Amino acid sequence: MQHFEDIYAIAAKRKGGEKALESLLAKPKPSAALAKIPDDRWLSCMTKCIFQAGFNWKVVDSMWPGFEAAFHGFDLDHCALLHDEDFDRLVSDKRIVRHGTKIRSVQQNAVFLDEFAGEYERAGQAFAAWPTEDYVGLLSVLKKRGSRLGGNTGSYFLRFMGVDCFILSRDVVARLITEEVVDKTPLSQKSMRATQEAFNIWQEQSSRSLTEISRVLAFSIGT
Repeated sequence: MQHFEDIYAIAAKRKGGEKALESLLAKPKPSAALAKIPDDRWLSCMTKCIFQAGFNWKVVDSMWPGFEAAFHGFDLDHCALLHDEDFDRLVSDKRIVRHGTKIRSVQQNAVFLDEFAGEYERAGQAFAAWPTEDYVGLLSVLKKRGSRLGGNTGSYFLRFMGVDCFILSRDVVARLITEEVVDKTPLSQKSMRATQEAFNIWQEQSSRSLTEISRVLAFSIGT
């Protein structure tokens, strides 16, 4: 596995130099900022990522004001108490994408977020407190305890909210394979742990966030 500086040099060359590369490296939100995000915004973004999965993102974007209205601003208490009559009404609501199981995921994820918050006042504090060196553990929690948050859906949700994370895109996976971290897209617990260990090493070498490292890996392969 190459030192992060070597991979960074490859990415910089591909993007026209270090200055150009740095301009493309988004950074995660500080923990204090994450902790202040209201619960309804976590549920809103989570729901948006779920509905965009396998669907036209622009269509979902254009309909999003309707989603916000239909789900009462994604208030956790309201959404957690949705029942069969509400689902019957929502599946016919033309303001939203009428996908039954995705609509039901809103209620399930409202319950999940409330439970995930645990001893914290809000979910954002729990996300902010999660250690980056066990990011794959957070992905596992989203997949097992949340609804429809497996694959890259959970990762995109975290990225859009500003949580420090990596996304296993095609290009990132290609770099991981080149570095012999994995031999194919990480799906098993063992390969995910190997991926986490590689990111932890690169983070120690570079003092950069997982988000930045993920982007550098992608740019070292992609156009």
